[in-house]
Amino acid sequence: MTFFQQLDYHWWWLLIAAALGILEILVPGIFLVWMAVAAGITGLVVAIAPMPLAWQLGIFAVLAFAAVYSGRRVYARNPVESDDPRLNERAARLIGQIVTVESAIENGKGRVNVGDGVWNARGPDAPSGAKVRVVGADGTCLTVEAA
Repeated sequence: MTFFQQLDYHWWWLLIAAALGILEILVPGIFLVWMAVAAGITGLVVAIAPMPLAWQLGIFAVLAFAAVYSGRRVYARNPVESDDPRLNERAARLIGQIVTVESAIENGKGRVNVGDGVWNARGPDAPSGAKVRVVGADGTCLTVEAA
């Protein structure tokens, strides 16, 4: 009997599941936890019904796909509530703020100062130095109106 024939693969799968679970705690992303679930279930299946490594990898692949797909559906149906829903939408967070025109808005296009940066802007003509209110955002271009 060779070394690989003696291995109890189910312990390796359970060890991989634990390692993926620990990695999810250290580097949260709500992804590795589903892979850990797949590895854990694979370990339990292999403990009950020993099989060749190729079958084990196939079972893990199917379970990993199913777990990630199911997890994404669960999170899509039950989004996490946030105190700041626009946390990662920098442009959308600027809506309602008063900003200063950096480069005159002419023919509907110009640039405005936002904090320590300068953003492209669209809106009615305004001279440099005028105050305008941000009313919308499209990517990195702000839509403004006279303040």
